[in-house]
Amino acid sequence: SLFIYPGYRFKVVDALLTNFHMPRSSLILLVCAFAGREKILSAYEEAVRRGYRFLSYGDAMLII
Repeated sequence: SLFIYPGYRFKVVDALLTNFHMPRSSLILLVCAFAGREKILSAYEEAVRRGYRFLSYGDAMLII
């Protein structure tokens, strides 16, 4: 499969450094697959509250 969806069992990585992606993108699916949908939605809500920037020139997050 070309995409990694929530429920995918990662076999190698235990952390992910990424930026904040747009909703409904394939990249947000990857992040949700890694950390879980609810955790990511909560993190994004907090990021919006704090005025974090999204996309390539925005802020980043480290998911452990």
